[in-house]
Amino acid sequence: MRRLRRTGRKRPAETLLAALTAAGLALTASGCVTVHGERELIPATTPGEAAQALKEFTDAFNKADKAYDPALDRDRVTGPLGEINQAGLKSRQVTDPDGNENHRPLELTDAKFVIPRKAGWPRFFVADTDSNRDTDQGPGDTRWVLVFVRDAAGRPWQVAHLSILSPDEVPAFRTEAGYAVPVAADTEDLAVAPEDLGERYVAFLKDGQQGPFAAGPHTTEWRTERQKAANRPGLATQYVDQVDNRGDFAPVGLATEDGGALVFFATRYFERQTAAPGYRPKVGADVKALMTGVVTNTVTKRWVSSQAALVKPAGTKADGAVIVGRLQGVTAAEGS
Repeated sequence: MRRLRRTGRKRPAETLLAALTAAGLALTASGCVTVHGERELIPATTPGEAAQALKEFTDAFNKADKAYDPALDRDRVTGPLGEINQAGLKSRQVTDPDGNENHRPLELTDAKFVIPRKAGWPRFFVADTDSNRDTDQGPGDTRWVLVFVRDAAGRPWQVAHLSILSPDEVPAFRTEAGYAVPVAADTEDLAVAPEDLGERYVAFLKDGQQGPFAAGPHTTEWRTERQKAANRPGLATQYVDQVDNRGDFAPVGLATEDGGALVFFATRYFERQTAAPGYRPKVGADVKALMTGVVTNTVTKRWVSSQAALVKPAGTKADGAVIVGRLQGVTAAEGS
């Protein structure tokens, strides 16, 4: 994809740079399970190390964005953000082989690190930051919330998820002994277990009736947009959504003070556009750069989508999950 899009409420925040990435992280079954033979709860990192990881990510991202070279930040991204980032840079290498003439260095400041304790590997932490990609006050103010993951000692911290939220969408996190509390993938303490969010979301997008999701730009409004696109004159569009909880695409969650959790999860979907006989779907240069095959009357785009959801406590009867952020990008395309 040529640019990384934040979808949702209309704010004067500008379109994100063309290629962010992230690394997903598998949740432990609980804060005290045996993982790799370890039982002791260990802080995922230190504030100093977290600050260094954020700097290294930002430095790598800026180098990659300036040169449009995916190799320059490949080691700093993973999971859904990683796929989006790498595809975006790959596309820009084709469309802009001389690099990014309009490069403006990304700055992430006012970092607040949310560091959990957990047993074994993998480990993760969250960086809640201010960026220079918006206004600092008013309705355009946003926070860049990044999920850093690492699956073994000595490996670099990588960003798996990025959510761009308003300040009031970033919750207060519950702490124990001064550290954030991770939520288990299969917990029964939430209205929806993190490991079930992807499946429930895919079902909701398909029929609009399943799932506990509150109405909003990433649920009801997103379905409406798809329905409008489905049967435009001369062009039919079909969507097929898929769950992906594997590896660095596994959900990651932190408990919040209200008894719920902020959970990051990812899905994939295919968007198939078929033109009427004698016509061809329009394909932009950024998508064409990722394409295989030749477009005669059909183009199929493969998307990765990363969501952030505020999940309420178990027993919530309605609107148990509010999706507050969605970041998506085209990662491949095929013409036929």
